[in-house]
Amino acid sequence: MAHHYTDSGLDNVWLENGYTVHQTPYGEGVSIQDTEGLHRAIGKWIIELPKPINGAELRFIRLEMELTQRDLGGILGVEEQAVRRWEKTRDRSINGPADRLLRALYEEYLDGDGSVRRMVDRLASLNRVDQTKVSFCETDKGWLPNDCPAAA
Repeated sequence: MAHHYTDSGLDNVWLENGYTVHQTPYGEGVSIQDTEGLHRAIGKWIIELPKPINGAELRFIRLEMELTQRDLGGILGVEEQAVRRWEKTRDRSINGPADRLLRALYEEYLDGDGSVRRMVDRLASLNRVDQTKVSFCETDKGWLPNDCPAAA
């Protein structure tokens, strides 16, 4: 008998095996043998589906990457409120560019070397930096920002 795995936050996930049902003082309990592996498999399945990611799937992926709604919004280039709305409307798809970037980011999170994540995090921080003055100096390594020797 399959177990409806609602703890994932997704309505369409069922487990055929890999779990144990046991009795607790509060009723029936379920233990998953490899929750981390299961969540990894669910996340890969989501990003490989040939359909737009919906709000419930977005939330699952965001939580797997341990991102706040605010941080994910910054990475995707949208307001925190947009992420909140997407997650709240669980069955509705998110828009194209955000969907594609989320897939790439999660793939990188699972199997990458961190370079995409670092680049996306840097891009997300662009909106948080005020315009600053920068000085460039020519050095033996070429032109470098803020690498000028002190004025004599």
